[in-house]
Amino acid sequence: MAILNMSKTLFKSLFHGPYTTLYPLKEKDKYERTRGKIEIDMPQCIYCGMCQRRCPTGAIQVDKASVSWGIDRLKCIQCGYCSEVCPKKCLSMDNHYTTPSYGESKDKFTNA
Repeated sequence: MAILNMSKTLFKSLFHGPYTTLYPLKEKDKYERTRGKIEIDMPQCIYCGMCQRRCPTGAIQVDKASVSWGIDRLKCIQCGYCSEVCPKKCLSMDNHYTTPSYGESKDKFTNA
């Protein structure tokens, strides 16, 4: 009996095709509530530092003196706490992920 069950599974697997998608060649579907990367609207930012204090990994750096905001994309865990506590709501979660890289992935924005 075990041979019949095993052969049924074998034939099903042979004719089904791959169960996974070829990620770099075929883009993955993006859903509305998918967490991705943090986006900032710089003209609205008041550099209060609430996002920096709330970030559990310390990925966000806010410098009020030099009017700059930075994020280390490799440290960010996409929890969304920073966008929840932002008083001006200038931070938002985009459902597109950061592109994979081997080097550092730090973004620094300044309000000119």
